[in-house]
Amino acid sequence: MDKKDKKERKSKCSTPCKETNIAIAVQFEPLRVDVKTTATAVLLLSSPEEDIVVVACEAILQFAEEDMNKVYLMELGALQPLSHLITHTNELVRRNAFMILGTMASHSAVGNVLQQMDVIPTIIDKLSLDDLVVQEYGTLCLSYLSLAPSCKAQIFDSKGLPALIKLLSSSEPDVQKNSLETIYNLIQNSQFCPYLLELSGIPLVLELLNSDYAVIQLLALKTLQKVTADKESHSTIRKEQGFEKLINIIKNADFCDLHVEALQVLVNCVSDSDNFQLIQNGGLTILLELVVTRKLSEPGSRPVKCNHNEVQSSAVQCISRAAQNPDNHKVLHDFKVEEILVDLLSGNSDCVKTFVCQAMTGMSSFMSSKEHFRDLGVFPALIRLLSSGNLLVRVEAIQALANLTAGHKQNSITLYEEGGHKILVQRLRDSCPRIVANAAAILCRIMGEEAIRYDVLSLGAIPALVEPLRSTDSQVQINATLCICELAFDANARAELQSAGGLEPLVNLLRSTHMEVLRSTCMAISVCAKDEPTSMEMCQFGALEMLNEINQADNSKSRFSEFALNSLMQSCLSLKYGLTDHLAATDIIIDGFYDAGKLCFGQKVLSLAELSMEPVNQSLPIVVVNAAIEVFLHKKSVEDGQQTERYLKVMNDVALRFLVKEVKESIGLLNDEQEQYVALARQVSTVMGGAIEKEDLHTFGWLLHVCLLKCKVQCNVVPIGMISKGFYCHRALLFKYLADSIGLNCTLVRGDYNRAWNEVLLCNEQSSRPCRYIVDLMHQPGSFLRTHTPAAFRYHSI
Repeated sequence: MDKKDKKERKSKCSTPCKETNIAIAVQFEPLRVDVKTTATAVLLLSSPEEDIVVVACEAILQFAEEDMNKVYLMELGALQPLSHLITHTNELVRRNAFMILGTMASHSAVGNVLQQMDVIPTIIDKLSLDDLVVQEYGTLCLSYLSLAPSCKAQIFDSKGLPALIKLLSSSEPDVQKNSLETIYNLIQNSQFCPYLLELSGIPLVLELLNSDYAVIQLLALKTLQKVTADKESHSTIRKEQGFEKLINIIKNADFCDLHVEALQVLVNCVSDSDNFQLIQNGGLTILLELVVTRKLSEPGSRPVKCNHNEVQSSAVQCISRAAQNPDNHKVLHDFKVEEILVDLLSGNSDCVKTFVCQAMTGMSSFMSSKEHFRDLGVFPALIRLLSSGNLLVRVEAIQALANLTAGHKQNSITLYEEGGHKILVQRLRDSCPRIVANAAAILCRIMGEEAIRYDVLSLGAIPALVEPLRSTDSQVQINATLCICELAFDANARAELQSAGGLEPLVNLLRSTHMEVLRSTCMAISVCAKDEPTSMEMCQFGALEMLNEINQADNSKSRFSEFALNSLMQSCLSLKYGLTDHLAATDIIIDGFYDAGKLCFGQKVLSLAELSMEPVNQSLPIVVVNAAIEVFLHKKSVEDGQQTERYLKVMNDVALRFLVKEVKESIGLLNDEQEQYVALARQVSTVMGGAIEKEDLHTFGWLLHVCLLKCKVQCNVVPIGMISKGFYCHRALLFKYLADSIGLNCTLVRGDYNRAWNEVLLCNEQSSRPCRYIVDLMHQPGSFLRTHTPAAFRYHSI
């Protein structure tokens, strides 16, 4: 092996083939034997005559140098006798047998057969012989066999690793090279790496960095690269001055063909602050010089080719890895690493740009660096990288932007001012989940001001967020829902989210078992529930049932889920009343409210438009309150396989409109609140059929009346103004609506058997604090019944 490559053994004869005659002359008196074929030579390997075996081995060794001949010899059965000959007592026979096996093992087919012959323990055993030829070709054979996973285990179990480590100090470079190559192959299985440390192999590997042979140096560096992935090895590297040796290689221009591998070893180590300290004095300067420029090999140095881009990339990767440890940030900042990194972004290498962005990500946790990057104008460069065709560049660039803007308002504003929000909205549609998650996170940070929020909305952020809501990546789900929270404060944005089909995937996220996803989803639903149309659609997708189920379980219930459920019902009082049988005094009924009777969680929620379109049935009518001249109900439907939108006009309730006007002009002007309640109760009773004694309720005929109204309007939905014979439920609803219209506080409570009543707070002479009363609308209109008394119980019970 010369100083650059392993020596090549030259064949002493012309290239053999299967038809080559091998002549073996064995002299003994008086008979001479001539062997004409390879098969005969293989047979002679089993001869009891040592001289014949020696000559046969020499001929077969020459023949085995060609790949095709290796397989031919294997097919002739040469491997079996050779596996026995490596234990021969004759030194020459043993050496020749090892040489043949080592040569033949380079062919994969031969290696596969050797694996089955259990020859590895014997080879390892003979490595202890003080015979350089046996050691060279034995380790050569193992280097080929160790490529197979099954052989790795067999070599290890046969205590091959201690034997190979010992041979690293051999005086023969070929033995060193073959042993090190076998060790390198073994430790590709990570479970064997600790044993190299345990058996004190690292110092010997480090010593081979001083070898005169580049191939050995390269193998040593690759071995160290694998071993140093485990931090347990770092203390040994420090103790043996390994970092100094690595730096010496890196600063030697003659060894530029080894710089990449040496740097990759450092990459594994420099995130450790103890290791980083060892390279600060001189070593860090050398690294930064490699980052900025590369010196060419001087004349007279060994003729090697250096990949300068790869060296630069590895040097930048070292800086990037060091920047992952906050303890290293001040040192890097003092060396003005930020300026170097920003300059590198203008280069052509995508690999360099990737590592530069990683370094910026690490350094951005250091506040001084975060601000220095901004002052250096890094944002335009990073924004441009978001349009790169290289996925890794986009991933690392957006991660750098995410870290630079995290917790830093000025950086977020600068990003917006540089137009970063435009490309970020586009990146919401990226196929990479990490890019989408970071894009959403950054957009959340920059939308602190209303003007910016509208700007982001104008770029189509809402439709772009629909697909991220369908993502299976939890971080994408979290950031997308948080982005919805920021954007959906605007009514137009909520409508856009609904029309873009975003409500269904948003609601489906309530099925997540990830608590942070669940929390952010509940927050987004609470924001979207500010409008009744969006609330109703979310309910139709099962939001109510899922939120109710979440709130029933202690391990998933939270103040966010409770607030989301309340927000849904609060934005749609018709739904709230149907599910809870109660409206508080603060729940103000507006036009479009309807009473569809008692509802249950899990029951399909229908909108007023859907209820209006159903065929007339035998159930009690749905009572709608609408004093407006025109109310249009939006209804999506599927016709001929296509989704269409229809608008239904609710019937014009002229009677209710006049009643509201009359109440505002008369009762609304009264000064005493109690008088207002009394007057309103009597007014409601009058328009709903007057006072009825409890004993005469069966003669009132309200049920037939409302059913006839259904037939009259040919619809299951009946305007409340048409009802002239109203029962408890109708009178209480009308009283609540009219009270809300003139600013009187009252509740609406539903009981059983079509009972409903209103509760108000009034002061009396016996108590200085207001007491709760039920307003009588049926029997003695205008009277008040103290709640939780027998009289009140008789009013709302059968």
